Amino acid sequence: MADNHDSPVPTVQNILDQKSLKWVFVGGKGGVGKTTCSAIISILLAGVRPSVLIISTDPAHNLSDVFQQRFIKTPTLVNGFTNLYAMEVDPTSEDDDVSGGEGMDGLFADLANAIPGIDEAMSFAEMLKLVQTMDYSCIVFDTAPTGHTLRLLQFPTTLEKGLAKVMSLKSKFGGLLGQITRLFGIDDEFGEDALVGRLEGLKEVIEQVNEQFEDPDLTTFICVCIPEFLSLYETERLVQELTKFEIDTHNVVINQVIFDDDEVESKLLKARVRMQQKYLDQFYMLYDDFHIIKLPLLPEEVTGVEALKSFSYHFLKPHEPAITRGTKEELERRISALKKHISDTEAEVEKLG
Repeated sequence: MADNHDSPVPTVQNILDQKSLKWVFVGGKGGVGKTTCSAIISILLAGVRPSVLIISTDPAHNLSDVFQQRFIKTPTLVNGFTNLYAMEVDPTSEDDDVSGGEGMDGLFADLANAIPGIDEAMSFAEMLKLVQTMDYSCIVFDTAPTGHTLRLLQFPTTLEKGLAKVMSLKSKFGGLLGQITRLFGIDDEFGEDALVGRLEGLKEVIEQVNEQFEDPDLTTFICVCIPEFLSLYETERLVQELTKFEIDTHNVVINQVIFDDDEVESKLLKARVRMQQKYLDQFYMLYDDFHIIKLPLLPEEVTGVEALKSFSYHFLKPHEPAITRGTKEELERRISALKKHISDTEAEVEKLG
Protein backbone atom coordinates (compact mmCIF):
# COMPACT_ATOMS: atom_id res chain seq x y z
CA MET A 1 0.00 0.00 0.00
CA ALA A 2 1.43 3.35 -1.06
CA ASP A 3 1.90 6.24 1.30
CA ASN A 4 -1.02 8.64 1.51
CA HIS A 5 1.20 11.37 0.05
CA ASP A 6 1.81 9.30 -3.09
CA SER A 7 -1.74 7.97 -3.56
CA PRO A 8 -4.28 9.73 -5.80
CA VAL A 9 -6.87 11.81 -3.92
CA PRO A 10 -9.61 9.43 -2.65
CA THR A 11 -12.53 11.38 -4.18
CA VAL A 12 -14.38 11.61 -7.53
CA GLN A 13 -13.30 15.24 -7.95
CA ASN A 14 -11.08 14.11 -10.85
CA ILE A 15 -14.25 13.09 -12.77
CA LEU A 16 -15.87 16.49 -12.18
CA ASP A 17 -12.69 18.35 -13.19
CA GLN A 18 -12.30 16.46 -16.49
CA LYS A 19 -14.51 18.69 -18.65
CA SER A 20 -13.83 16.65 -21.81
CA LEU A 21 -15.60 13.53 -20.46
CA LYS A 22 -18.59 12.48 -22.57
CA TRP A 23 -19.26 8.92 -21.35
CA VAL A 24 -19.04 7.72 -17.72
CA PHE A 25 -19.70 4.03 -17.06
CA VAL A 26 -20.46 2.78 -13.55
CA GLY A 27 -20.32 -0.98 -13.05
CA GLY A 28 -19.45 -3.92 -10.84
CA LYS A 29 -20.87 -7.02 -9.19
CA GLY A 30 -24.61 -7.15 -8.50
CA GLY A 31 -25.80 -5.79 -5.15
CA VAL A 32 -22.86 -3.50 -4.36
CA GLY A 33 -24.69 -0.18 -4.84
CA LYS A 34 -23.90 0.64 -8.49
CA THR A 35 -27.21 2.42 -9.09
CA THR A 36 -26.89 4.61 -5.99
CA CYS A 37 -23.32 5.52 -6.96
CA SER A 38 -24.21 6.26 -10.60
CA ALA A 39 -27.16 8.40 -9.46
CA ILE A 40 -24.93 10.43 -7.11
CA ILE A 41 -22.21 10.83 -9.77
CA SER A 42 -24.84 12.10 -12.24
CA ILE A 43 -26.09 14.58 -9.59
CA LEU A 44 -22.53 15.82 -8.97
CA LEU A 45 -21.90 16.14 -12.73
CA ALA A 46 -25.17 18.07 -13.13
CA GLY A 47 -23.67 20.63 -10.75
CA VAL A 48 -20.75 21.35 -13.10
CA ARG A 49 -22.12 20.48 -16.57
CA PRO A 50 -24.81 22.13 -18.77
CA SER A 51 -26.78 18.87 -19.18
CA VAL A 52 -26.41 15.29 -17.98
CA LEU A 53 -28.24 12.09 -18.96
CA ILE A 54 -28.14 8.94 -16.82
CA ILE A 55 -29.09 5.71 -18.59
CA SER A 56 -29.83 2.43 -16.82
CA THR A 57 -28.97 -0.63 -18.94
CA ASP A 58 -29.64 -2.99 -16.02
CA PRO A 59 -32.82 -5.05 -16.66
CA ALA A 60 -33.54 -4.79 -12.90
CA HIS A 61 -34.03 -1.01 -13.33
CA ASN A 62 -33.41 0.30 -9.83
CA LEU A 63 -32.93 3.86 -11.07
CA SER A 64 -36.63 4.66 -10.59
CA ASP A 65 -36.43 3.29 -7.03
CA VAL A 66 -33.32 5.27 -6.15
CA PHE A 67 -34.72 8.60 -7.42
CA GLN A 68 -38.26 7.66 -6.27
CA GLN A 69 -39.52 8.66 -9.70
CA ARG A 70 -40.71 6.53 -12.65
CA PHE A 71 -38.47 6.57 -15.73
CA ILE A 72 -39.15 5.18 -19.20
CA LYS A 73 -37.10 4.45 -22.33
CA THR A 74 -36.98 8.12 -23.33
CA PRO A 75 -35.16 10.84 -21.31
CA THR A 76 -37.22 12.24 -18.42
CA LEU A 77 -36.26 15.30 -16.38
CA VAL A 78 -35.36 14.29 -12.80
CA ASN A 79 -37.49 16.05 -10.20
CA GLY A 80 -35.67 18.96 -8.57
CA PHE A 81 -33.28 19.50 -11.51
CA THR A 82 -33.28 21.57 -14.68
CA ASN A 83 -30.38 19.80 -16.42
CA LEU A 84 -30.43 16.15 -15.24
CA TYR A 85 -32.36 13.56 -17.25
CA ALA A 86 -32.80 9.82 -16.77
CA MET A 87 -33.96 6.90 -18.90
CA GLU A 88 -34.21 3.13 -18.45
CA VAL A 89 -33.59 0.81 -21.38
CA ASP A 90 -33.47 -2.97 -21.57
CA PRO A 91 -30.87 -4.14 -24.11
CA THR A 92 -32.26 -7.69 -23.92
CA SER A 93 -35.89 -6.77 -24.67
CA GLU A 94 -37.56 -7.89 -27.82
CA ASP A 95 -38.00 -4.78 -29.96
CA ASP A 96 -40.04 -5.04 -33.14
CA ASP A 97 -38.04 -2.22 -34.70
CA VAL A 98 -34.82 -4.09 -34.11
CA SER A 99 -35.89 -7.69 -34.62
CA GLY A 100 -37.63 -6.99 -37.90
CA GLY A 101 -41.14 -7.35 -39.17
CA GLU A 102 -42.86 -9.64 -41.59
CA GLY A 103 -41.69 -11.37 -44.75
CA MET A 104 -38.07 -11.76 -45.73
CA ASP A 105 -36.91 -9.08 -43.28
CA GLY A 106 -38.37 -11.16 -40.44
CA LEU A 107 -36.74 -14.31 -41.81
CA PHE A 108 -33.31 -12.72 -42.08
CA ALA A 109 -33.74 -11.10 -38.67
CA ASP A 110 -34.48 -14.53 -37.18
CA LEU A 111 -31.42 -15.96 -38.90
CA ALA A 112 -29.26 -13.08 -37.67
CA ASN A 113 -30.64 -13.38 -34.12
CA ALA A 114 -29.44 -16.98 -34.01
CA ILE A 115 -25.99 -15.44 -33.42
CA PRO A 116 -25.51 -15.14 -29.61
CA GLY A 117 -25.85 -11.54 -28.44
CA ILE A 118 -26.83 -10.02 -31.80
CA ASP A 119 -30.27 -8.86 -30.60
CA GLU A 120 -28.72 -7.19 -27.56
CA ALA A 121 -26.01 -5.59 -29.71
CA MET A 122 -28.57 -4.22 -32.18
CA SER A 123 -30.75 -2.83 -29.36
CA PHE A 124 -27.73 -1.16 -27.78
CA ALA A 125 -26.67 0.29 -31.14
CA GLU A 126 -30.19 1.68 -31.69
CA MET A 127 -30.08 3.27 -28.23
CA LEU A 128 -26.65 4.82 -28.91
CA LYS A 129 -27.94 6.09 -32.25
CA LEU A 130 -30.78 7.83 -30.39
CA VAL A 131 -28.49 9.23 -27.69
CA GLN A 132 -26.07 10.65 -30.25
CA THR A 133 -28.86 12.80 -31.71
CA MET A 134 -29.39 14.40 -28.28
CA ASP A 135 -27.29 17.26 -27.00
CA TYR A 136 -26.05 16.12 -23.56
CA SER A 137 -22.65 17.25 -22.34
CA CYS A 138 -22.15 14.03 -20.35
CA ILE A 139 -23.85 10.61 -20.31
CA VAL A 140 -23.65 8.30 -17.28
CA PHE A 141 -24.34 4.57 -17.76
CA ASP A 142 -25.67 2.60 -14.80
CA THR A 143 -24.66 -0.79 -16.20
CA ALA A 144 -25.93 -4.29 -15.47
CA PRO A 145 -23.77 -6.66 -13.34
CA THR A 146 -20.24 -7.39 -14.60
CA GLY A 147 -21.06 -10.23 -17.06
CA HIS A 148 -23.59 -8.08 -18.95
CA THR A 149 -21.18 -5.14 -18.98
CA LEU A 150 -18.42 -7.23 -20.53
CA ARG A 151 -20.86 -8.34 -23.25
CA LEU A 152 -21.69 -4.70 -23.90
CA LEU A 153 -18.01 -4.05 -24.63
CA GLN A 154 -18.01 -6.89 -27.16
CA PHE A 155 -20.96 -5.54 -29.16
CA PRO A 156 -18.91 -4.18 -32.12
CA THR A 157 -17.42 -7.66 -32.63
CA THR A 158 -20.86 -9.26 -32.24
CA LEU A 159 -22.39 -6.97 -34.87
CA GLU A 160 -19.49 -7.67 -37.20
CA LYS A 161 -20.10 -11.43 -36.86
CA GLY A 162 -23.82 -10.86 -37.46
CA LEU A 163 -23.18 -8.87 -40.59
CA ALA A 164 -20.74 -11.50 -41.90
CA LYS A 165 -23.30 -14.25 -41.26
CA VAL A 166 -26.10 -12.41 -43.04
CA MET A 167 -23.80 -11.61 -46.00
CA SER A 168 -22.82 -15.29 -46.16
CA LEU A 169 -26.49 -16.35 -46.20
CA LYS A 170 -27.23 -13.74 -48.82
CA SER A 171 -24.41 -14.91 -51.09
CA LYS A 172 -25.52 -18.56 -50.76
CA PHE A 173 -29.28 -18.12 -51.07
CA GLY A 174 -29.64 -14.56 -52.36
CA GLY A 175 -30.75 -15.59 -55.87
CA LEU A 176 -33.32 -18.08 -54.61
CA LEU A 177 -34.66 -15.68 -51.98
CA GLY A 178 -34.81 -12.89 -54.54
CA GLN A 179 -37.04 -15.07 -56.78
CA ILE A 180 -39.28 -15.91 -53.77
CA THR A 181 -39.66 -12.24 -52.82
CA ARG A 182 -40.64 -11.36 -56.42
CA LEU A 183 -43.00 -14.36 -56.63
CA PHE A 184 -44.86 -13.27 -53.49
CA GLY A 185 -44.67 -9.58 -54.42
CA ILE A 186 -42.63 -8.59 -51.33
CA ASP A 187 -41.21 -5.09 -51.64
CA ASP A 188 -37.41 -4.67 -51.65
CA GLU A 189 -37.58 -2.46 -48.57
CA PHE A 190 -38.58 -5.57 -46.58
CA GLY A 191 -36.00 -7.84 -48.20
CA GLU A 192 -32.56 -9.05 -47.22
CA ASP A 193 -30.88 -5.87 -48.54
CA ALA A 194 -32.84 -3.85 -45.97
CA LEU A 195 -31.53 -5.97 -43.10
CA VAL A 196 -27.95 -5.89 -44.37
CA GLY A 197 -28.20 -2.10 -44.68
CA ARG A 198 -29.64 -1.93 -41.18
CA LEU A 199 -26.82 -4.03 -39.72
CA GLU A 200 -24.16 -2.03 -41.57
CA GLY A 201 -25.68 1.23 -40.30
CA LEU A 202 -25.76 0.01 -36.69
CA LYS A 203 -22.25 -1.39 -36.97
CA GLU A 204 -21.04 2.00 -38.19
CA VAL A 205 -22.74 3.75 -35.25
CA ILE A 206 -21.31 1.38 -32.67
CA GLU A 207 -17.80 1.57 -34.21
CA GLN A 208 -17.87 5.38 -34.03
CA VAL A 209 -18.98 5.25 -30.41
CA ASN A 210 -16.41 2.55 -29.66
CA GLU A 211 -13.66 4.87 -30.87
CA GLN A 212 -14.90 7.39 -28.30
CA PHE A 213 -15.04 4.68 -25.62
CA GLU A 214 -11.33 3.98 -26.21
CA ASP A 215 -10.42 7.67 -25.79
CA PRO A 216 -9.53 8.39 -22.11
CA ASP A 217 -10.31 12.07 -22.68
CA LEU A 218 -13.91 11.16 -23.53
CA THR A 219 -14.64 7.98 -21.57
CA THR A 220 -13.94 6.48 -18.15
CA PHE A 221 -15.24 3.51 -16.19
CA ILE A 222 -15.88 3.68 -12.43
CA CYS A 223 -15.77 0.30 -10.67
CA VAL A 224 -18.06 -0.12 -7.65
CA CYS A 225 -17.44 -2.88 -5.12
CA ILE A 226 -17.63 -3.87 -1.46
CA PRO A 227 -14.70 -5.10 0.72
CA GLU A 228 -15.36 -8.83 0.27
CA PHE A 229 -13.59 -11.58 -1.67
CA LEU A 230 -16.11 -12.11 -4.51
CA SER A 231 -16.42 -8.38 -5.13
CA LEU A 232 -12.62 -7.99 -5.19
CA TYR A 233 -12.40 -10.88 -7.68
CA GLU A 234 -15.12 -9.39 -9.93
CA THR A 235 -13.48 -5.96 -9.81
CA GLU A 236 -10.11 -7.35 -10.86
CA ARG A 237 -11.78 -9.32 -13.68
CA LEU A 238 -13.57 -6.15 -14.80
CA VAL A 239 -10.40 -4.02 -14.68
CA GLN A 240 -8.50 -6.65 -16.71
CA GLU A 241 -11.25 -6.74 -19.37
CA LEU A 242 -11.44 -2.94 -19.53
CA THR A 243 -7.67 -2.85 -20.04
CA LYS A 244 -8.02 -5.41 -22.85
CA PHE A 245 -10.67 -3.24 -24.53
CA GLU A 246 -8.49 -0.13 -23.95
CA ILE A 247 -11.16 1.59 -21.86
CA ASP A 248 -9.86 3.98 -19.22
CA THR A 249 -10.52 3.17 -15.56
CA HIS A 250 -8.85 4.91 -12.62
CA ASN A 251 -11.60 5.17 -9.98
CA VAL A 252 -12.74 2.45 -7.58
CA VAL A 253 -15.63 3.09 -5.20
CA ILE A 254 -15.65 0.74 -2.19
CA ASN A 255 -19.12 0.77 -0.65
CA GLN A 256 -20.50 -0.45 2.71
CA VAL A 257 -17.29 0.10 4.68
CA ILE A 258 -17.49 -0.18 8.48
CA PHE A 259 -14.90 2.31 9.68
CA ASP A 260 -12.72 1.26 12.60
CA ASP A 261 -13.27 4.56 14.41
CA ASP A 262 -17.02 3.95 14.61
CA GLU A 263 -18.27 2.92 18.06
CA VAL A 264 -18.10 -0.79 17.34
CA GLU A 265 -18.64 -2.88 20.47
CA SER A 266 -20.41 -5.86 18.86
CA LYS A 267 -18.20 -8.94 18.37
CA LEU A 268 -19.85 -9.56 15.01
CA LEU A 269 -19.14 -6.02 13.77
CA LYS A 270 -15.57 -6.19 15.07
CA ALA A 271 -15.08 -9.41 13.10
CA ARG A 272 -16.54 -7.72 9.99
CA VAL A 273 -14.18 -4.75 10.45
CA ARG A 274 -11.17 -7.12 10.57
CA MET A 275 -12.40 -9.02 7.49
CA GLN A 276 -13.06 -5.83 5.55
CA GLN A 277 -9.62 -4.44 6.46
CA LYS A 278 -7.96 -7.52 4.95
CA TYR A 279 -9.69 -6.89 1.60
CA LEU A 280 -9.23 -3.12 1.78
CA ASP A 281 -5.48 -3.72 2.06
CA GLN A 282 -5.66 -5.88 -1.07
CA PHE A 283 -7.60 -3.19 -2.96
CA TYR A 284 -4.94 -0.63 -2.07
CA MET A 285 -2.18 -3.02 -3.12
CA LEU A 286 -3.81 -3.84 -6.49
CA TYR A 287 -4.97 -0.31 -7.33
CA ASP A 288 -2.35 1.93 -5.74
CA ASP A 289 -2.53 4.32 -8.73
CA PHE A 290 -6.37 4.54 -8.64
CA HIS A 291 -8.60 7.04 -6.88
CA ILE A 292 -10.09 4.79 -4.17
CA ILE A 293 -13.26 6.22 -2.63
CA LYS A 294 -14.53 4.54 0.56
CA LEU A 295 -18.20 4.94 1.45
CA PRO A 296 -19.63 4.13 4.90
CA LEU A 297 -22.17 1.40 5.63
CA LEU A 298 -25.39 3.17 6.65
CA PRO A 299 -28.27 1.91 8.84
CA GLU A 300 -30.75 3.01 6.15
CA GLU A 301 -31.09 2.99 2.35
CA VAL A 302 -30.15 6.05 0.31
CA THR A 303 -33.25 6.87 -1.76
CA GLY A 304 -34.73 10.14 -2.94
CA VAL A 305 -32.97 13.21 -4.31
CA GLU A 306 -32.33 14.82 -0.90
CA ALA A 307 -30.79 11.64 0.57
CA LEU A 308 -28.63 11.22 -2.55
CA LYS A 309 -27.42 14.82 -2.34
CA SER A 310 -26.62 14.40 1.36
CA PHE A 311 -24.67 11.17 0.78
CA SER A 312 -22.73 12.74 -2.12
CA TYR A 313 -20.57 14.45 0.55
CA HIS A 314 -18.69 11.15 0.97
CA PHE A 315 -17.73 11.17 -2.74
CA LEU A 316 -15.99 14.54 -2.41
CA LYS A 317 -14.42 14.43 1.05
CA PRO A 318 -12.30 11.52 2.31
CA HIS A 319 -13.41 9.92 5.55
CA GLU A 320 -11.66 11.37 8.58
CA PRO A 321 -11.67 9.49 11.90
CA ALA A 322 -13.92 11.22 14.40
CA ILE A 323 -11.45 10.31 17.11
CA THR A 324 -7.90 8.90 17.20
CA ARG A 325 -7.44 5.39 18.52
CA GLY A 326 -5.40 4.97 21.73
CA THR A 327 -5.96 8.51 23.01
CA LYS A 328 -7.47 9.52 26.38
CA GLU A 329 -10.46 11.01 24.53
CA GLU A 330 -11.13 7.73 22.73
CA LEU A 331 -10.94 5.70 25.98
CA GLU A 332 -13.31 8.13 27.75
CA ARG A 333 -15.75 7.80 24.85
CA ARG A 334 -15.65 4.02 25.06
CA ILE A 335 -16.18 4.10 28.87
CA SER A 336 -19.17 6.40 28.36
CA ALA A 337 -20.63 4.02 25.76
CA LEU A 338 -20.13 1.02 28.08
CA LYS A 339 -21.78 2.86 31.00
CA LYS A 340 -24.80 3.62 28.80
CA HIS A 341 -24.95 -0.02 27.70
CA ILE A 342 -24.86 -1.20 31.37
CA SER A 343 -27.55 1.34 32.30
CA ASP A 344 -29.81 0.19 29.46
CA THR A 345 -29.29 -3.48 30.42
CA GLU A 346 -30.11 -2.77 34.09
CA ALA A 347 -33.31 -1.04 32.98
CA GLU A 348 -34.27 -4.13 30.93
CA VAL A 349 -33.57 -6.39 33.96
CA GLU A 350 -35.82 -4.23 36.17
CA LYS A 351 -38.65 -4.52 33.65
CA LEU A 352 -38.32 -8.32 33.70
CA GLY A 353 -38.05 -8.38 37.54
